[in-house]
Amino acid sequence: MSKITVLGNGRVGGGLAAALTRAGHDVTVPGRSPESSAEAVRTAQIVVNATPGAGSLERLAALREELRDKILADVSNATVDGPDGLPTALLHPGSSLAERLQETLPRTHVVKTLNTMLYTVMTAPAALAQPPTVFLSGESPQAKQVVRGLLADLGWRPEWITDLGGIESARATEAAILFVPHVIRSSGFAPFAVSIAR
Repeated sequence: MSKITVLGNGRVGGGLAAALTRAGHDVTVPGRSPESSAEAVRTAQIVVNATPGAGSLERLAALREELRDKILADVSNATVDGPDGLPTALLHPGSSLAERLQETLPRTHVVKTLNTMLYTVMTAPAALAQPPTVFLSGESPQAKQVVRGLLADLGWRPEWITDLGGIESARATEAAILFVPHVIRSSGFAPFAVSIAR
């Protein structure tokens, strides 16, 4: 059992918090106030960033000291959204939110994951008709191993998890968000994920 703080209480954060609680972890979802977030992060072993990507960098930079030596599982995508709320461009072209977080939080172990799928798939990967793929990007092998364990708790089989390497590889997975509006317009708001077929 790990002590986990999930930042963000929308559909993504709420779903992850509920699933991780069912898996036996001690999960906290703080309110939006800086004070409650700081206290929840300070007492956690693992922090999940499920905040809206456009504001993630500023919000987590304010928690630099509380995040020191913690594992930060970043599941957000930083995008410029159109009038319909769907992404039209990346907020950090030529980089990624995960890289910017790692630069801003050098003493934190940032691991990018779970950002290449509709939010429902994060906690129910076996519900899809074919096996999905979830990716890991990060500098710390130990942190990625811990996050791999959390993914297993969420129902991800070992063969569905692909470690892409360092944090710079998050550029590729974050760019996959640009598929989303086209997939939704083509097929409707149905669960889907990126899958590597071999």
